[in-house]
Amino acid sequence: LGALCFFFFFKQKPAYEILTCDWSSDVCCKKAEIDMGQRAGELTAAQLESLMLIVANPRQFRIPDWFLNRQKDFKDGKYSQLSSNALDTKLRDDLERLKKIRNHRGLRHYWGIRVRGQHTKTTGRRK
Repeated sequence: LGALCFFFFFKQKPAYEILTCDWSSDVCCKKAEIDMGQRAGELTAAQLESLMLIVANPRQFRIPDWFLNRQKDFKDGKYSQLSSNALDTKLRDDLERLKKIRNHRGLRHYWGIRVRGQHTKTTGRRK
């Protein structure tokens, strides 16, 4: 089905099938003009192709920047929608960069403790 790796099980409605791709399914289905009540196994090849095109190029379909999963990339400053391995790679690179420059967030990731300001005195003691 292309390079985006849609994992359709063809048993549920397309909105719920797309949720596995970390995207808001309602927006994808509305942009592709797909009936929300239709099952994923009943989609035609053209409908699948339109879904893959929307996920690959969301900005061409007027999906707002705040909706994308890679906002304001550190290196190039661009907004983009990444999928599967590319997203994992970018996240790992960001954490390695934070550790390398000895940022507070990077150090807390390195030490394996809470990063986002949660209390740590009495919670999160499980290892």
